[in-house]
Formats: sequence, C-alpha cells, structure tokens
Amino acid sequence: MSKTETANPPTTSFRAFYPYYLGEHANRTCRRLHFVGTSLVILTAIYAVVTGRYTALWFTPLFGYGFAWVAHFFIEKNRPATFKAPFYSLAGDFVMFKDMLTGRIPF
Repeated sequence: MSKTETANPPTTSFRAFYPYYLGEHANRTCRRLHFVGTSLVILTAIYAVVTGRYTALWFTPLFGYGFAWVAHFFIEKNRPATFKAPFYSLAGDFVMFKDMLTGRIPF
C-alpha cells in the first residue's frame, strides 16, 4: 500500500497534484504499463482520425485504464488517482508519458 494512498491528493492546481501523482507511480513497472496504455490511446486516436474509423475510439478507455489499473492493483498495490482526481490524473498520464519520453523520469 502506498504511503500517499491514505492522503487526499492536492487538487488546487495541477502543479500541486503532479508530485502526488508521481508518488503513486513509484514502481518502474507501473510507469511502463502506463506508458504502454497511453501509447495505445494515442495510436488509436491517430488511427481513428486518419482512417475515419471513429468507432476505434471506443478502445481508448480499455487501453488507457486497462493497463493503468492492472499496474495499480497488482504491481503498485494502490488505488488509481483517477478515483479521487479524474481530470488531473488524465493530465498526469500524458505529462508522465512526456517526461518518460524525454528522460526526465526513468523508463
């Protein structure tokens, strides 16, 4: 169980929330599964726009949440921040993805 799980995430701003979010993703495998899920979300959205097959967008929650929730429940052993701060958590997924791509956070 994560130390920060019992605390409520700061929701006054994304800048205040993001360190909490990273604390909930301390395990490298958890971050990697988030990266895979976010990659699939991005690729699915691009596919849908390029091909005009917008029904493919139905898969984005499955990819995004599926990989993330497996990572939290079975690896990180905490509850996803999505349950407490859904919009900041969604933003956190994409910022963490960028930070992993740029090397700011270890992949």
